[in-house]
Amino acid sequence: MGQQPPAHAQLMPLQVDIVSDVVCPWCIIGYKQLMKALAALPGQFDVTLNWHPFELNPRMPEQGQDLREHLAQKYGTSPEQSQAARTRLSALGEALGFTFDYFDGMRMVNTFRAHQLLHWAGEQGRQTELKLALFEAFFSRREDVNDPGVLVAVAARAGLDSAQASAVLSTARYASVVRQEQQQWLDREVHAVPTFFSSSSTASPGRRKQKRLYACCTRFRPEVMRARATRPGNLL
Repeated sequence: MGQQPPAHAQLMPLQVDIVSDVVCPWCIIGYKQLMKALAALPGQFDVTLNWHPFELNPRMPEQGQDLREHLAQKYGTSPEQSQAARTRLSALGEALGFTFDYFDGMRMVNTFRAHQLLHWAGEQGRQTELKLALFEAFFSRREDVNDPGVLVAVAARAGLDSAQASAVLSTARYASVVRQEQQQWLDREVHAVPTFFSSSSTASPGRRKQKRLYACCTRFRPEVMRARATRPGNLL
């Protein structure tokens, strides 16, 4: 059980910025582990989550590419390595309440449209809901998260207006701002995901709480932290 704070304790504002892609398995695992760490410290943080765009494959063509073929071409991953990674990820996901439904013929897809929709969802106050729905769509429901029709349906499942979502995609109104934000993170040397940033408006007491949260994340996220040190090709 998590440590209970005193009844008079004030919640510490904590903003967590997550740079990620919706086809990155370690991004959903990292999020789930973060939530597990926060649950171990109940009543201590007032958390605001912001998701930021990163494309694992910005040059991915419209039709996508067979996932195993993509990994072999990009990273030199063997079929045996790919299967071992899928087995490990599936077990991690199951332990965290998330289903990875890997299958033969699974395709890697372009995610630029998804990131545009996520930017809009942030303005609607439902960015996390859409992000989680996109993870589920790609990894659990075998859906193509580059397809505009699929994206509109996913947005509706996340509680967003489907007509507005369709308009966002058809006009590409957020394409430029998403490209700019992607470049900003690259300029900050973010070249792998997930990458987490946190900030707090509280001084020393807040820093102590953040250290406690970091300790929880370190304890709960050993597989994620080790994975970031391995070759990317072994992660899908």
